[in-house]
Amino acid sequence: MNLTYVIPDVHGRDDLLGRALAAISAHRGGEGGTIVMIGDYVDKGPRSRQVIERLLSGVAGWNLVALKGNHDAMMVQGLRDPAKLASWLEKGGDTALASYGGNSSDVPESHISWLDQRPLMHADIHRVYVHAGVDPELPLEQQDEVTMLWKRYPKGDGAGFGTRHVVHGHDNDPDGPLLLEGRTNLDTLAWRTGRLVVGVFDDDRPGGPVDLIVVKGPPAGL
Repeated sequence: MNLTYVIPDVHGRDDLLGRALAAISAHRGGEGGTIVMIGDYVDKGPRSRQVIERLLSGVAGWNLVALKGNHDAMMVQGLRDPAKLASWLEKGGDTALASYGGNSSDVPESHISWLDQRPLMHADIHRVYVHAGVDPELPLEQQDEVTMLWKRYPKGDGAGFGTRHVVHGHDNDPDGPLLLEGRTNLDTLAWRTGRLVVGVFDDDRPGGPVDLIVVKGPPAGL
């Protein structure tokens, strides 16, 4: 069985990311597979730098697909355009910058470039993986970056993308994940709640997750 494991928004919670990767390895019994991370590696939580350093090293024995989230894009813009720095800091970038020592000049260019170069989407025969969502009326190759990074689905909207199931994060629900017929939203506000949920998808079977892996750590501030 070929499996894809999907890790949603970690927002600087390197402790949860480490536990998730260990839990995935245990679930797979030492075999490899594909891990898709759907963005928002930085901001809000305390260890954005450590998250990026971990991902830059890759995950031995696994195909790691690390997508871009809106907070990742904001960090790149804030550090490359002084006019956008304050806006990024106000939206959680202050904690990300603190993880580098507090000075924007201390953020390695390799980290900025890595975030900037993240793909916006990953698709296989049965699913589309994206940070925020897709427009079901447009072909995948014509999807807009703003939609993929910022979309919020109307409440109760279970539409996917044609026959493909959409797997995303971005729109947090502390009681999630949200499992609908056409899409799965895995974002459980993990940086604050300390509860991260990994979706497990069978590459040969359409639809939503065949399993969920829940990893826990302390809530924010504890």
